[in-house]
Amino acid sequence: MRLLAAMSGGVDSAVAAALAVDAGHDVTGVHLALSPDRQTLRSGARGCCSVEDAHDARRVADELGIPFYVWDLAERFADDVVDDFVAEYAAGRTPNPCLRCNERIKFSAVLDRAVALGFDAVVTGHHARLADGELRRSVDAAKDQSYVLAVLTAGQLAAAMFPLGSMTKERVRAIAAERGFAVAAKPDSHDICFIPDGDTRGFLARRLGSMPGPVVDATTGATVGEHDGTYGFTVGQRRGLGVAVGDQRPRYVLGIEPVSRTVTIGTADLAGVAEVRTRAATWTGSAPELPFVAEVQLRAHSAPVACEVSAAADGGLCIVLAEEQRGVAPGQSAVLYLPDAERGDRVLGQGTVVPLG
Repeated sequence: MRLLAAMSGGVDSAVAAALAVDAGHDVTGVHLALSPDRQTLRSGARGCCSVEDAHDARRVADELGIPFYVWDLAERFADDVVDDFVAEYAAGRTPNPCLRCNERIKFSAVLDRAVALGFDAVVTGHHARLADGELRRSVDAAKDQSYVLAVLTAGQLAAAMFPLGSMTKERVRAIAAERGFAVAAKPDSHDICFIPDGDTRGFLARRLGSMPGPVVDATTGATVGEHDGTYGFTVGQRRGLGVAVGDQRPRYVLGIEPVSRTVTIGTADLAGVAEVRTRAATWTGSAPELPFVAEVQLRAHSAPVACEVSAAADGGLCIVLAEEQRGVAPGQSAVLYLPDAERGDRVLGQGTVVPLG
């Protein structure tokens, strides 16, 4: 097969490209230039798309003896991921930019261009598995990235390859070391790639400016503080609320109302939800017949919980949880899994969480 290997400059994509070459495929490497300022130096495990990352990817491609190109998608990334991220926070929602990048950049813009250029599939270093066309969790539960891939369609998955899904991250680094790749011990990227200093609130403040409003306690209805912008909060948040309530009990963000700029907080007994609503779902294969039972994961790194899924009146999904969950934030994805102990949990699809009511 003629394959395009997306090479970020990290160890995962380097080993994925190497395994594709070992399998006898005709591989071409491509580094996605997503930052408008690519001369910025990487700071440890923060950020990506730096000049160092591009150089690291090129060195691996040279060692593999494959062609290598840089595709400038900075403008598309800014429009479809960064601007979307800012707009979602401004609307009181909590987006997942990695999921949006997979949906609109890596498996839309890149895959479309790859197919137009005659490639059969795109190879990435994601930790997830494809088995008979079905998306499944990685064998390395700690590194599993199936959550951020759940937005992909069956057609996109048919043109994707994830060679790392059947191995642990420890094994990936060992393979890189055996080959002498300089990236073998390179730190994994953390946080949001376009906010390399990790200060999300500061980034949003620079983009949106000061938008002050009240912090209201749900129990008493009293205003207990002020904030500079609802974008500094997410549902379920406990730390950094900037308020002090007389009873000293911990408070959590219960809701965000961007029009009135009100952040509502409350005690732990008010923070749990037993039901989640989503927009219309996207399915990784044929749409399952509703209702059905499954497991749902409500954040990228949260544990799955048993649930029953049915159709909502507005065309979305109604997900009834077996156990109440905190921190269910509008804008996040509710990813549905079909548990399978032998073959690995299968990803059915996902829906974007919306407020109840």
